[in-house]
Amino acid sequence: MILKIIILLQNGKNEFVTTLLTQIERWNVLMGNDLVSAADLIKIIDESRQNALKKVNEELINMYWKVGELLSKEAEQASFGDAYIDGIANEIQQAFPGIKGFNRRGLYRMKKFYETYAGDEFVTTLLTQISWSNHLAIMSKAKTPEERHFYITLCIKESYSARELERQINSGYYERYMLSQDKLLPEPIQGLKDNPFLDSYIMEFIDLPKSYKEKDFRKALIQNMKDFILELGKDFTFIDEEYVVQVGGEDYSIDLLFFHRGLQCLVAFELKVGKFKPEYVSKMDFYLEALDRQKKKEHENPSVGLILCAAKNDEVVEYAMSRTMSPMLVSEYKLQLPDKKVLERKLQELVNIPQIED
Repeated sequence: MILKIIILLQNGKNEFVTTLLTQIERWNVLMGNDLVSAADLIKIIDESRQNALKKVNEELINMYWKVGELLSKEAEQASFGDAYIDGIANEIQQAFPGIKGFNRRGLYRMKKFYETYAGDEFVTTLLTQISWSNHLAIMSKAKTPEERHFYITLCIKESYSARELERQINSGYYERYMLSQDKLLPEPIQGLKDNPFLDSYIMEFIDLPKSYKEKDFRKALIQNMKDFILELGKDFTFIDEEYVVQVGGEDYSIDLLFFHRGLQCLVAFELKVGKFKPEYVSKMDFYLEALDRQKKKEHENPSVGLILCAAKNDEVVEYAMSRTMSPMLVSEYKLQLPDKKVLERKLQELVNIPQIED
């Protein structure tokens, strides 16, 4: 049993490598043509990335289906249970150290996935066209086969990422659609759409380093928070992203820098992926001092900083202000700056997407 699952894992990764090599060959053919433009190469790169992610997703879903099928059949045996599943999970960890998603909960999810759709001819050909995170959301929240069919089809049609699908499910779109005589269109997604196959489970499956995943997530977090702050307060004027200050010949970048017209001061935002650490305050104080010395104009008030830490089930927002500020000015800053609870709720919304289970 365990050997079959390990073979499924290895075969899936081999398919991914084959797909990449095929795309590289296409690229090499074009590179031999002297008339190739940058636009041609950009198109090839974009298509290759999309195709590679789709292929990996297909292999991943097929693997989960086959694992679920094996477990479902094994469940007919009297020895099947939590202890049996834990034994399999431990052996998988020994074969693939650090692999995510193959603990007890993950294996039971694969079993449920197979048993939910086995024999359902409507969706068996569609299952590999959406991400595993989307499948988990649909299985946990859709109450009937018809509702599951609806959201699977919607994901494919609209190319929904996990976060975009969650938004539609939480808005009760299926119920509203069924009650509407005019058949409502799905609520539009604001801003840039996420890649529907850029899923955390795919990143784990192809062994992308943790720093790559965090960098990608952090970049999206900064962009969304920038848009939210501009919507939240009309007094905020955006200055720059990754704003550089120089101290002692070294460059340091601030994630987001705004000017607040009401407070007449610079407002720096630092966004961190993970739990809050006390040293983040010292670093922000360092940035604020640099801003006050180099960028603040004479008539402006001291700069202020906000530290936003995004971790699953643990969102923290902290203010950082100059120690020389008067209590009255501190109170005025806190009155006009975004409320910490509002920012924490927004952080929770941004990070509340399906994550890999340890």
